[in-house]
Amino acid sequence: MNDSDRNPTPIEDTRFGGITVRQDGQDRLEVEGEGIPHVVMERKPGSEVDPQTAIGTRDPAFLTLRIDGREAALKPAKGALSRRSYRVDVEFEGVDYRLVPDSVPSSRLTRDGVHIGDFSSDGDELVIAEWREDAEARPLDAAVGYALASAFGTGGQPMWMMIVDGVSSALP
Repeated sequence: MNDSDRNPTPIEDTRFGGITVRQDGQDRLEVEGEGIPHVVMERKPGSEVDPQTAIGTRDPAFLTLRIDGREAALKPAKGALSRRSYRVDVEFEGVDYRLVPDSVPSSRLTRDGVHIGDFSSDGDELVIAEWREDAEARPLDAAVGYALASAFGTGGQPMWMMIVDGVSSALP
């Protein structure tokens, strides 16, 4: 059985019901649900594959993101030492989204600069969303958040912890 024949179990989102995240290797990711827009993210052929990234690259030149068939601007940062360097930005029809790590296991999703929810994923088809009670989450928010969390993973160690790990591994 190949990846396209699988039927992952839908994730039960507290606000949007059943949402299915489907990854086809590191080439394609799809998010769908009864009450949310359909999202497809694809890595273009010929790009070098990064084994640390579920979608295979953080280079926006090799990625396309479509929401209900319409292209969105996808801008993942390169990823370096700081959590912020792992942010992923999306602009779609005048709305700006950002998924940025804010703790070891999770990342926060903002819409036009407003924190609307927190996502956790290891860069696989299992994504957990926790919507903020004081924010109005929309179906598009869920579609974008699930896609970004699955494609790029969430969370990150703080810089000081990475420095301590590096120093301790260099010591005899």
